[in-house]
Amino acid sequence: MSAIDFSDPATIALLTEALTAAGVDGLEISRPGGQLRIVVAGKDGARISSTEATPPAPGFAPGFASAIVKAPMAGRFCVEHPATSAARQNLPRSVSDADIVGFVGVGHILLPLRPGHSGVLIRLLAEPGTLVGFGDPLFEIELPS
Repeated sequence: MSAIDFSDPATIALLTEALTAAGVDGLEISRPGGQLRIVVAGKDGARISSTEATPPAPGFAPGFASAIVKAPMAGRFCVEHPATSAARQNLPRSVSDADIVGFVGVGHILLPLRPGHSGVLIRLLAEPGTLVGFGDPLFEIELPS
């Protein structure tokens, strides 16, 4: 029996569809060399937050704390919804903890990304359209002091 390739987007899409059909909220698989976490979001999407402290971005006042928004699952990273033709919003920009700041998609399933913190979205840490893995950093948010 061969091992399942958890880096294959088709495999992740199949697992996600199976979880959705079964009414399961999520799945986490850990093994040496990697971890896969699939979260099936409800109507409000998933909240992603991190308390990981990072140094301030260049050009911002010292003493400001920041947080990193990380990918909640492997998939294709989008800053805007793929069905819209809206121009990408410029950074920095203010966001609330409930705003949707991007999406991670596998096949036709899109998981909205919410920052989990109010603050200023100051930096994009992943290129739109790239394949990201669980826990990959996507955005940096400057938190109010």
